[in-house]
Amino acid sequence: MTTSPKHPTAAHGVADAPLDLLGLVCESLPSGLVVFDATLNVVFRNQAAELLLPGDRDVSKALSRLAVESTYVDWEAELRKVLATGRSQRFDITVQSDDQSRMFLTLAMAPLRAADSAEPVGGFLVVDDVTLQIGIERRLAVSERLAAVGKLAARVTHELNNPLDGVLRYTKLAIRRVGDDDAKTAEYLEKARSGIVRMGEIITALLEFSRATPGAFEQATINKIVEDAIVAMEGRARESQVTVVCNFHQTDMPVVRGSSLFQVFCNLIKNAIDAMPDSGTLTVTTAMVDSEVVVTFEDTGVGLPEEADKIFEPFFTTKEPGKGTGLGLAVCKELIDKYEGTITAARRESRGTILTVRIPERNCATPPLKRSLRS
Repeated sequence: MTTSPKHPTAAHGVADAPLDLLGLVCESLPSGLVVFDATLNVVFRNQAAELLLPGDRDVSKALSRLAVESTYVDWEAELRKVLATGRSQRFDITVQSDDQSRMFLTLAMAPLRAADSAEPVGGFLVVDDVTLQIGIERRLAVSERLAAVGKLAARVTHELNNPLDGVLRYTKLAIRRVGDDDAKTAEYLEKARSGIVRMGEIITALLEFSRATPGAFEQATINKIVEDAIVAMEGRARESQVTVVCNFHQTDMPVVRGSSLFQVFCNLIKNAIDAMPDSGTLTVTTAMVDSEVVVTFEDTGVGLPEEADKIFEPFFTTKEPGKGTGLGLAVCKELIDKYEGTITAARRESRGTILTVRIPERNCATPPLKRSLRS
């Protein structure tokens, strides 16, 4: 085989093609291409391969230097097997890049034969970075799972709401009948009532997550919706000795339609309170920044978990079993996405978490309400 340090051997059928042109084509490939001889020495490596497999002239050593997270592979043995048997091999591996993120690569090894010989005189290795494709496939899998959960949630809600409501009503009646005559029985019934209410909340969360569009609601300013959410969570805040501080943008804020933002704000306030079980301060701020409505929820609680990037994923929760479904923040993100807005989380400098909701002003209803916050 005649090789060049810059260009791969011209294959049969393209012998008339200039090697410079062939090399240019190889260099422009998005996949990494490595051509090696029978001693496993690299005779050509395009620019993509330089990025994915830099370094050693020995292709087996270059592969071994990858920070492979999957099972160990004897690359020299695998490459020699390709040359000995004349059969191609394919591997899917996970590697760790310089910035500590994970990359998913596919490696395809194949023998290279000269035009006048049936025996392999070398081989070539094609390396593809499929990280983006794997990410898309995983997101599609999650989407399919959520679609199935949505359908199931609708069915479960329809089937369980009526009997659950009946059980709750009869439990309340039993608590009234018992009264102060039997304090222990009243205590047990109250715990049963709390459990039924909790079941209703879980069913409602599943139903809201399955909805395609936010429900209709009277128009209100962002400030008014935030204030209503704070009032709705006032009892929970009082129980946890959490002080809520409001810093509202005083000029007229845009008006929005729909109960979905009220649900988002209630969820964020509830999560903040839950993060401060032994008292703390929640500061809620509204503002207009660069044609965006910005609402921040800053707490002095336990802070974000180590896997902070997963908090908006469905079913991810740091709460104890039975105290969280892992759907609250996922529902919030889903609803904010419908306004083409964003919701992000960050750690406070000292202690706690800052959750920020941004909604483009153009996606809010107009004109704004001409009334004060407390009217």
